[in-house]
Amino acid sequence: MKDGFVMLQYSVYIRHCASYESQTVHIKRVKNMLPETGMVSVLSVTDKQYGDIVNFWGKEKKKKVPTEPLQLEFF
Repeated sequence: MKDGFVMLQYSVYIRHCASYESQTVHIKRVKNMLPETGMVSVLSVTDKQYGDIVNFWGKEKKKKVPTEPLQLEFF
């Protein structure tokens, strides 16, 4: 996280590298910080490949409107 990675989902982190050289530096950093147990995988995706991603979205869930007024409590 201190090296600019962001959690995408549990145990999956992402980081944008603007160049191959930057990617190489960060892969070396990850390699030097490996945990004693477990596995770390690195998947490199080019900007063009990322741009070709196709996303599918389902219908949005309708938000339920509360039928009772909200009561605020101050402590």
